[in-house]
Amino acid sequence: MEFKDLQLVTPILKALKDKNYTTPTAIQAKSIPVILKGNDVLGSAQTGTGKTAAFAIPIIQRLMEDDEPNRGRRKIRTLVITPTRELAIQIAENFTDYTKYTDIKNTVIFGGVGQGKQVTALKKGIDIVIATPGRLLDLMGQGYISLKDIEYFILDEADRMLNMGFVHEIKKLIAILPKQRQSLFFSATMPQNILKLSNEILVNPKKITVNPVSSTAQTIQQYLYTTNKSNKNELLIHILKRPEIEQVLVFSRTKHGADRIVKKLKKANVESAAIHGDKSQNQRQRALAQFKEHKITVLVATDIAARGIDIDKLKFVINFDIPNEPETYVHRIGRCGRAGENGVAISICEPEENEFIKDIEKTTKKKIEVVKDNPFPQTDKAMSPSEKKAFEKEKQKRKQEFFANRKKNQNKSPKGNPKNRRRRN
Repeated sequence: MEFKDLQLVTPILKALKDKNYTTPTAIQAKSIPVILKGNDVLGSAQTGTGKTAAFAIPIIQRLMEDDEPNRGRRKIRTLVITPTRELAIQIAENFTDYTKYTDIKNTVIFGGVGQGKQVTALKKGIDIVIATPGRLLDLMGQGYISLKDIEYFILDEADRMLNMGFVHEIKKLIAILPKQRQSLFFSATMPQNILKLSNEILVNPKKITVNPVSSTAQTIQQYLYTTNKSNKNELLIHILKRPEIEQVLVFSRTKHGADRIVKKLKKANVESAAIHGDKSQNQRQRALAQFKEHKITVLVATDIAARGIDIDKLKFVINFDIPNEPETYVHRIGRCGRAGENGVAISICEPEENEFIKDIEKTTKKKIEVVKDNPFPQTDKAMSPSEKKAFEKEKQKRKQEFFANRKKNQNKSPKGNPKNRRRRN
């Protein structure tokens, strides 16, 4: 099957041809005809399967079938809600590409930046809004956005949305939306809370499931390096010396950890940047742009910040920290080998993470190949449960002592200290 077999109009087919899209992915082939018929959809597909095109292409065609945009000022008729700024920007870029030969306009709404440009775009009239929940509700409260004309509502990455605590915002939006609308609900996983939310949003939905989150793409080769915690940075630098690695996305468990990795890499003269929640939107976008333009070799990201990172032809992903949830591992490695391309996922495992690897292999039903040619082999042993408990207790004790001493030193500061004067003023 090809896109031309899906009864798509010429302007869309022309835009898809410009992007070298010929054969739809499974989620696209199954979703596009159903959405074109006006059905609500409950879709489940893992990262890298082409979900954005699966809902964007048919929605654009449905908008084109109505000449409403040509009558006076444009109204917001399509709303896409997504959990992160990066993903919102990525979806907006895709909508722009697919509407290249149409008169349909979109804009992206997210926090962390000034609202001026977003408000200006809204005032000009927009057909499609792609937004994160917080900024959307803020601009609605200020009277810049009305949802009374919404005909198409898409909730993307619903599982991550709930994990990030957006459930109240989503329910608030659902209560405001017109009852008569077509709704599309996409999520990588379908736990009970997601199914319950989908029942509040969808009416007699068609269920579409492709590549469950427990499976990894056949096009991705998976390799495992076992090492000691103290050698992780050295091993990462060793791996990055492989000539075939021209560009790689590295995953860190924490924001501070991502910054530490970048610091070590720069010391080793490896061009790199970090992307996480503590970075400003401009910093995040600059790092992403440099990575896409091959100005830096390594982009280090946390899981939440990585949502929306969609790099064409990205071949390599490295797990510097092994996630304790197998589903997160599947999401991570799905950033490479997208849309049928080949990919390589490399994991660097310390003793305390050995159990996580076992869980991943059990869930994915696939053994990860251990790399034998490893200059930093794992020699330390994982802590026993009692040792781990004692370690965590000591760690908590030191943390409490640190903050207690800091508070004590702050209270001792002389009142005449210029620092204190600035604080009072």
